[in-house]
Amino acid sequence: MSISEMNLKEKSLLFAKLAADAYGDKADVIKLAKKHGFTETKFYDIGGAQAYRFENKTDVVVACRGTEPTEFNDLKADLKAFPVKSETVSRVHRGFKAEVDELWPEVSVDIINVKKALWFCGHSLGAAMATIMASRCALNYDFPEVECLYTYGSPRVGWPTYVKSLLICHYRWQNNNDIVTRVPLRIMNYRHDGTLMYIGHDGVIHEKNMGMWPKFSDRMKGMWGGLKQGKVDNFSDHAMTEYIKHIEDWYCLLYTSDA
Repeated sequence: MSISEMNLKEKSLLFAKLAADAYGDKADVIKLAKKHGFTETKFYDIGGAQAYRFENKTDVVVACRGTEPTEFNDLKADLKAFPVKSETVSRVHRGFKAEVDELWPEVSVDIINVKKALWFCGHSLGAAMATIMASRCALNYDFPEVECLYTYGSPRVGWPTYVKSLLICHYRWQNNNDIVTRVPLRIMNYRHDGTLMYIGHDGVIHEKNMGMWPKFSDRMKGMWGGLKQGKVDNFSDHAMTEYIKHIEDWYCLLYTSDA
């Protein structure tokens, strides 16, 4: 089955797993990719910036690797919040753009003539990188059309004009109090893109905007629940394993109700 034939539940789970797989070593990732139906895997590793390209008969997926706490290059990228002019329009986060700039010469050559459906995904820093890569494809007619972008725990990437210019299918997953989704700050003029897929404190998936106050109340419930368990959920909610767990529950629940 091609990715285009999958429903939202199936796509969300597949891309969540690919975003998680992107953290692995190349040999392990190749094995995992085959289980997902991809016959070709390529690893990009330039200047500490990393991503994978997965390909089969119908689809090409670029999965950008997220922040590794032990990788100094990744930490530097997260901290460089100063806005710089993007390759397309307006301004983006300096650190995220720098990571993409490292990989783009190689990645762009591999995807510019793709005749298959093109997808992007990523978690954390990888989500920001995937967003910038997808935007470069979407705003350059030399590249194939981007089918959709799936991000998990994404920080804000660019200024309002940049976000409005994207005009691509984008499902942006946020797990309750995931602290990374709240940086860089709005006061610095950074904004989010995409259709928000919000995971509530109780694991319920909200496919539509909850509104500011209901969401604030839900986040407070999640924070209080975390404190009672002796943890700060601002950080635990960012884990890719948590995203996958909730999406798997949602997937199984809806499949049961659809049966």
